[in-house]
Amino acid sequence: MLRNVFALMAVLSLAASAFAAEAITGTYLESRTCQVYTGPCFANAETALAGREAVMAWNIESGKKNGVDLAGLSVVMVVRGNSTLGYQGVEDPSELKSVIIVDAKASPQQRQALIDFVKEHTGRAGREVVRIDTAPIQMSLDSVELRGELRAGELVRLVTRKARPTDCICTNEVAFYPPLAPVERFAAGVSVEAEYKGSGLGVTFSTPESRSAYMGEFIYE
Repeated sequence: MLRNVFALMAVLSLAASAFAAEAITGTYLESRTCQVYTGPCFANAETALAGREAVMAWNIESGKKNGVDLAGLSVVMVVRGNSTLGYQGVEDPSELKSVIIVDAKASPQQRQALIDFVKEHTGRAGREVVRIDTAPIQMSLDSVELRGELRAGELVRLVTRKARPTDCICTNEVAFYPPLAPVERFAAGVSVEAEYKGSGLGVTFSTPESRSAYMGEFIYE
């Protein structure tokens, strides 16, 4: 009997180790061209007028995709729809295009694994990719102080911070729209800088000092 118990414990231990090895974990940054930390009146005023574009970025701290180790690499997706990316995120617009920016540090195998990774976790946006670029990516997030920074070559620049009392206008601010990608823990905040200067989407954008950011952590099995 004890032998069977020990055998079961060994199997469970191996299963847990396998899960830990396959899980991909890290930090996430997002910024949109509309307010996400806001009150309903402000959000409603932007509906169908703003929020068609967004930047999403993942910094992978540990984990493998397709058996390829991705620790220490980052990947960015920039999306544009023909209407506001609202409650259903990238599923809302009737037309959608996306661009992937892959970390220049990635090997050919890691590059493909990063592309597969981001396509898998971005829903419809992952199926509407019109361009894939490569750039040196630097990304960091202080999950305690909620300070984030992202630079993808000359294509993307994003600096985020946590919301302050002085950012409130109507004192009814909430995280109005959910993040565009699945995240475990997240907080809405302010994009100090947020710009995209790349090609493929037919538009570039810059929305500094806007209540448009999400900062979070992800765990993908």
